[in-house]
Amino acid sequence: MKKKASVYDCSIIKLPRINNLAGNITPVTNQENVPFDVKRVFYIYDIPGGEDRGAHAHRECHQFLVAASGSFEIEMDDGINKRTVTLNRPYYGLHIPPGIWAAEKGFSSGAICLVLASHKYDENDYIRKYEEFNKFIYEE
Repeated sequence: MKKKASVYDCSIIKLPRINNLAGNITPVTNQENVPFDVKRVFYIYDIPGGEDRGAHAHRECHQFLVAASGSFEIEMDDGINKRTVTLNRPYYGLHIPPGIWAAEKGFSSGAICLVLASHKYDENDYIRKYEEFNKFIYEE
């Protein structure tokens, strides 16, 4: 039987912040600040204030979300427990392992969600229906 992911496996990670009068820098390094090798980077933006995104799970892909600008909440669900975290600083990120249903909600106006992923895009890795997610997490 595979180990089932828990919302408590999702962790907020404080990233390094190099302060400078000319502007701050936050470096992100594979296997150092992010607990996987990054294979894909994308960002979500121009989301109308208060709107939602996401609402899916991954079979194998890890994700690391950062509020590069503005703020939003991430609602996570492992089939038993639910947890919500707010991202609102560009030097904190949320690691979401595979097998967690996640939805980004309540975007502030002008928010940018930066996503670092462990896998290249593969539609077959996505679980987009909650009923399919329940089957996935309880299969042996």
